[in-house]
Amino acid sequence: MSEPQTTVGEAPVGRTEPIAIVGLACRLPKAPDPGAFWKLLRDGVEAVGEPPADRWRDVGEPPVEVRRAGFLDRVDTFDAAFFGVSPREAAAMDPQQRLMLELSWEVLEEARIVPASVRDSRTGVFVGAIWDDYATLSYRGGPEAVSPHTVTGVHRSILANRVSHHLGLTGPSMTVDTGQSSSLVSVQLACESLRRGESTLAIAAGVNLIMAPESTTGMARAGALSPDGRCHTFDARANGYVRGEGGAAVLLKPLARALADGDRVHAVILGGAVNNDGVAEGLTVPSRAAQEEVLRLAYADAGVDPLDVQYVELHGTGTRVGDPVEAGALGRVLGAGRPADAPLLVGSAKTNVGHLEGAAGVVGLLKAVLALRHRVLPASLNFTTPNPAIPLDELRLRVQQRAGDWPRPEAPLLAGVSSFGIGGTNCHLVLAAAPGQPVGAESASGVAGGCRGPSYRLVMSRGPLQPPLHHRRPNRR
Repeated sequence: MSEPQTTVGEAPVGRTEPIAIVGLACRLPKAPDPGAFWKLLRDGVEAVGEPPADRWRDVGEPPVEVRRAGFLDRVDTFDAAFFGVSPREAAAMDPQQRLMLELSWEVLEEARIVPASVRDSRTGVFVGAIWDDYATLSYRGGPEAVSPHTVTGVHRSILANRVSHHLGLTGPSMTVDTGQSSSLVSVQLACESLRRGESTLAIAAGVNLIMAPESTTGMARAGALSPDGRCHTFDARANGYVRGEGGAAVLLKPLARALADGDRVHAVILGGAVNNDGVAEGLTVPSRAAQEEVLRLAYADAGVDPLDVQYVELHGTGTRVGDPVEAGALGRVLGAGRPADAPLLVGSAKTNVGHLEGAAGVVGLLKAVLALRHRVLPASLNFTTPNPAIPLDELRLRVQQRAGDWPRPEAPLLAGVSSFGIGGTNCHLVLAAAPGQPVGAESASGVAGGCRGPSYRLVMSRGPLQPPLHHRRPNRR
C-alpha cells in the first residue's frame, strides 16, 4: 500500500508535484489533430495500410519485406516562410524537424497561448526520436549532395533545438533516444525539469517518420515486424508489430500554477519512473523484474495505490516475447489483490495507428489523456483469443475489447501509461483526470474548447523535399 493521499480536486497528490497537461497536438495516420484521433479511437478505426503513392519515389521498389504501416498522407508539405526557413534550408531539413515545428506551434495554440508570448521564457523542449532516415536519403547522393544546410538539416539534436530557436525558448532543449521509450521518457524528463524549477513550461513530444526503406528492412530482418501488418496485442496471433509514423506533443505546467493561471487542464501527471533492465537474457530481451520495479517506483512516486488504477495503456506491441513479460509484470504489481470480477483494464493505441517507435509513448499518453477527458475507454483492436502465454484471469487483467465507461466512475479516474525501449529502458507514468473540469462537451475539433486550427498553412515548399529527387537532379525545380 502507498502513503496516504491528499487531493487537489479529483487528482490525488503523491510525493512529487503534480504536472498539468494543458495542451495537446498530434499528426497521426488518419488523425491530423487530437479531435480526429479521439474519433478514430472511439470508432475503433485501424489506420494501417499501404504506403502513399509518392513514398520512396525515384528509389525504385524498396527492399522492404513488410510494407503495411500507419502512414501519414503527406510529409512533403511545409509552410517554410511562416517558420522563417528559406526554401533551400527547408529542402535540406529532415521532415521530422518540420513536423516538430508544426506540433510545437499547435500545442501552444491548443493551450490558448500566443506562441510569441513565450519568447525568452524558460520553456523546455523535450523530443523523443530514434531514426535518421532522412540522413540516409540525404547522403545517398555522395559528397556533392552535401549543402551548407545538411548538417543542421539531418542532425537529430536539432529536432528540439530548432523549436527552441524559432520560438525563442531558453529552457532545456534536448532530443532523447532511449529506443522505443524515448518520447515517454521525454515527458518524464520534462516533468522533472518543471518540478526543479529549471523550466516554467515544457513541450514534450515524439516524432517518427518512415522515410528510408532500410529502417523497415532492418526491423523486419530483426524479427520485430508482423508479417500480416497488424499489432495483435495480448492475442494468440501476436507475431510482431506494424510500424507507424507521425508525432504528438503535450504542453506541461505545474498543476498549482496551471490552476492559478486558469488554464484548461486535460489531465494530470501524478508521478512516474524510468529504469533499465540491466543484465537480462539478451540486450533486446525484456526483463519482467525490471518492469515490475519501474511500476512500483512510479506508483510510489505518484502516491497512488496500484489497486486504485482502473486502466493501463500498454506498451503492447504484439510480440511473442514482449507481451507475456509486460502482462506478467502488470499482473504482479497492479493485478494482484483485485477481485476476479474487477480486473485491470488494458489496451494499446498501436492496434489503431501502429507502433510509432520513438514517438509511441507520447501517443499512448495522448490516448490515455483523451480517455480520461471524455470518460470513455476506447477499444483495443485485433484481440479475439488471449495469448496462451498470458493467463489474463490469473493476472486479473482484461483487454478492453469495446468502447465503454470507466469502471468505478464515481471514484477518481486513474490510469497508467507504459513504454519500453529495445535496449531495456523502461518508463511508466501515472495519470489522473483533471480536477474540477467539465467533461463530455466536445467542440467541433473533438476536444473540449479546442482551437480553430493552426495559423500556418500546409503548402508545398519550393524545391523537392526528398533527396533522391533533389540530389540526383540538382537543376530540377
